Amino acid sequence: MGKVLIVKNMEGFTNMISVSNVSLQFSGRKLFDDVNIKFTPGNCYGVIGANGAGKSTLLKILSGEIEPSTGDVHITPGERLTVLKQDHFEYEEVEVLTVVLMGHARLYEIMKEKDIIYAKTDFSEEDGMKAAELEGEFAELNGWEAESEAAILLSGLGIDQDLHYKQMKELTGADKVKVLLAQALFGKPDILLLDEPTNHLDIKAIKWLEEFLLNFENIVIVVSHDRYFLNKVCTHMVDIDFSKVQLYVGNYDFWYESSQLLLRMSKDQNKKKEEKIKELEKFIARFSSNASKAKQATSRKKQLDKLTLDDIKPSLRRYPFVDFKPDREVGNDLLFVDGLTKTIDGEKVLDNVTFRVNKGDKIAFVGKDEMAKTTLFKILMGELEADSGQYTWGVTTSQEYFSKDNSEFFNVDLNLVDWLRQFSVDQTENFLRGFLGRMLFSGEEALKSTKVLSGGEKVRCMLSKMMLSGANVLIFDEPTNHLDLESIQSLNNGLINYSGTLLFTSHDHQFVQTVANRIIEITPNGLIDKEMSYDEYLENESVQKQVEEMYAS
Repeated sequence: MGKVLIVKNMEGFTNMISVSNVSLQFSGRKLFDDVNIKFTPGNCYGVIGANGAGKSTLLKILSGEIEPSTGDVHITPGERLTVLKQDHFEYEEVEVLTVVLMGHARLYEIMKEKDIIYAKTDFSEEDGMKAAELEGEFAELNGWEAESEAAILLSGLGIDQDLHYKQMKELTGADKVKVLLAQALFGKPDILLLDEPTNHLDIKAIKWLEEFLLNFENIVIVVSHDRYFLNKVCTHMVDIDFSKVQLYVGNYDFWYESSQLLLRMSKDQNKKKEEKIKELEKFIARFSSNASKAKQATSRKKQLDKLTLDDIKPSLRRYPFVDFKPDREVGNDLLFVDGLTKTIDGEKVLDNVTFRVNKGDKIAFVGKDEMAKTTLFKILMGELEADSGQYTWGVTTSQEYFSKDNSEFFNVDLNLVDWLRQFSVDQTENFLRGFLGRMLFSGEEALKSTKVLSGGEKVRCMLSKMMLSGANVLIFDEPTNHLDLESIQSLNNGLINYSGTLLFTSHDHQFVQTVANRIIEITPNGLIDKEMSYDEYLENESVQKQVEEMYAS
């Protein structure tokens, strides 16, 4: 068996975590094979790979939770490693601030030992010497600032001060996630392992975390499906592909675009290497110039400048082919919504919602209330009836809807070919198999039963159904849920290129930013409707002031 080693002496290496010849057999399957990689301070490493590739497992190997089948993980002596915990119920009876302090195990142990000694009624000379020793170590670990640092982390993530001394069981699930994140960040760890840290975080908390990590000087290794987050904070990508783990310089967009560029180049046999190098240099210059002022971005720019053609390899990753083509062009009258109001379980979810959809609109519906957006879409698709108000679809429109819960479509025992046949004009086996193949259901995969599909596979089936519809208006409610990065990227590209009209919701920042040309926020006190990109919407001070007022009033 392999092992995690705290190495006594690694000449020439300081402050690092390195993986040497690591392999892992898991349930009879080789997950990793002969992995060699080094992580160094000042860098943030984004771990990417298809669902089931082993991203979370790699983090567990690095933390020592799982032992590799062969090879070793070396951590420089004295380095402190912290992990974002996934068990949200582990500390139910513990005060919030204390949970954060527990993130630095040695510091918290000293605090408890001190309390025990000082609580003694028969305080001895030996106790005094031990207390002095503990006080010295406490000061070295910045113990006097510990509670204020913990409070700053909590407040930055949106946990109000009045919650700091409550027990964890009194918090909402989303707030518990934030506390566990603060615990991992507490005390400036030397190595920080984060598995999906943006899950359940609101926009403000994500922005705060991005800034924290951009200014973090030690090692960060993060698994995330949030491409905007990976682009913002990462200096390197760790790509898990076909049991191999490769390290690439740059953020997610650079990795994706460069691997696609190299793939195109490799297919063009007539291009000379000099031409390819020039094209690559131009490409790198474009990405380098986009770097922000942050230390990590500056470091990334220097590393990109040193790249050569041989440093970048085309990804072997397979992407589904997502391409929506309307059967007919839509007219000028698309959708009129007037005064829609709906109450569910005694709570007013929609209140006098009024807007008009124009030709070419790609509208992202945002807002804190998930139910409000879903309810609006269900009313527009005739699945729910409004209490009052009306809506009118233009006669030239045809709509196709992707709901959050698509389980009703899979309550049949059909293979995928027969399942897709229900929605296709072309009923031939060759066409249906070809279509499924482009959505990564090739060969025997096309004969899988709908009963055994994963969440991501069901979404790819629903996208296939939507592509076959030829609709000129698409409505998507959180389509990126359950998808891996490859499928998200393909759907993202497909909707950027879509010539029809789009109404959608998504928590994926990059998805919204790159697709939407109009933002409608549903607040309890009315709509905020702006023709602008998502980033412009978030960065516009007058708009954000209006947003705050609409939620406050």
